[in-house]
Amino acid sequence: MTMPNFLIIGAAKAGTTALHEYLQQHPQIYMTPTKETNFFAFEGEILNFQGPGDEALQEFSITDLATYQAKFDLVTHELARGEACPSYLYLAQSARNIKKYIPNTCLIAILRNPVERAYANFLHTVRDDREPQRDFALALKNEVTRIANNWEWFWHYIQLGYYGAQLQRYYQIFSPSQIKVYLYEDLKEKPIALLQDIFRFLEVDDTFVPDMAIRPNKSGMPNNKILHYFLTKPNPLKTCLKPLFPAKIRQKIQHQNLTTLQIDPEVRQELRELYREDILRCQDLINRDLSAWLVESAS
Repeated sequence: MTMPNFLIIGAAKAGTTALHEYLQQHPQIYMTPTKETNFFAFEGEILNFQGPGDEALQEFSITDLATYQAKFDLVTHELARGEACPSYLYLAQSARNIKKYIPNTCLIAILRNPVERAYANFLHTVRDDREPQRDFALALKNEVTRIANNWEWFWHYIQLGYYGAQLQRYYQIFSPSQIKVYLYEDLKEKPIALLQDIFRFLEVDDTFVPDMAIRPNKSGMPNNKILHYFLTKPNPLKTCLKPLFPAKIRQKIQHQNLTTLQIDPEVRQELRELYREDILRCQDLINRDLSAWLVESAS
């Protein structure tokens, strides 16, 4: 049975959806039709998360090997076969399970300033009408309780940002030559160069340039909740109108209806201090200068 030979392991809200979209356009790369399976995070588990909307994760996550392998049944001539699951970077068991099943796989991570990542994570759950709080600071204060009450991993706004500790698990059991780590800034500023480097890592044609006009999975607070609901939730009228409005136009309208407010400076500083030690650890691990994440102008 076919198994992947590369994985995008995270981080959440750092561009993994974009990478999935761009890589699946490459004729020599096969990506799972749906972005996340969570197989290596939840293999053999019975899922029973208790947060708002957590039932969706339980419905699409795969916990048995046969079902996971079936996700690659449509592979034909593709040289690289993979999936993108940001839960793999965060959840400790993932690295061990990946090593067990595909020890020679290529691993790709993309990291974002952890303060900005946490806020984008919060805005994502607000956007999806799952987050009970509309105040970022209050949501952060509730994190420990939420974890104790078995809310799924995506609610762990603060904990998800400790990349140094998370990546260390992979470097301990995989060769560094199997791991590529990029920054969100790389994707924003030099996306083609980043993608070409990934293509070379995966040993596919590095001259291919995907269509990057669509920016997937933007977070933000909806300005018009009725319009946002119409654009993002299933409804008969939207189905009828869809042929008249291409995906790029629908996405443009949706994104224009989202607003990203600034993080409260005190909250930003508190988070920056929480992450300081791990950021320094992470930059040594990946050999990239992350000092910009520790200064006031970081974004």
